[in-house]
Amino acid sequence: LQPFYDLLDAFKQDVVKTRYETFGELVDYCRRSANPVGRILLHLYGETDSCSIAQSDGICTALQLINFWQDVAVDWQKGRVYLPQEDLAKFGVTEAQIAEGKADFAFQRLMAYECDKAHKMLKAGSPLGKTLPGRIGFELRMITLGGQSILHKLDGIRYDVFKQRP
Repeated sequence: LQPFYDLLDAFKQDVVKTRYETFGELVDYCRRSANPVGRILLHLYGETDSCSIAQSDGICTALQLINFWQDVAVDWQKGRVYLPQEDLAKFGVTEAQIAEGKADFAFQRLMAYECDKAHKMLKAGSPLGKTLPGRIGFELRMITLGGQSILHKLDGIRYDVFKQRP
């Protein structure tokens, strides 16, 4: 039942929390909002070993992050900023820039940095697609490729998510 409790906890948090101070704080949210979905599927397919769970968590967190990165402009309109505040400061990006839709060099560097972290997580989890048998393994491989494709498209538009959503 824990994955279901985690999902409910994340849903409650999403109603009130609109900013994340650190990347770790954001990953903790993903642990409760995205990872339970993968864990539930693993249990349905009888794959409950720690390696499979860790790989699934990596994929699920990465996919959640990729969704956040492609939706920076959409989330801003909803009053949300999933880019960690410490990373905004590190790269000299302000929320005013997000509001203005400015994908300048600093914003591009920030997004490349965030996308690289998501890519590494996705890649680390990708062997799970070959561990899982049959259709579920094939579907996971396609989902992973879809995440990689979005990251590639983000890079291709120079991370200007204000003009085009990949």
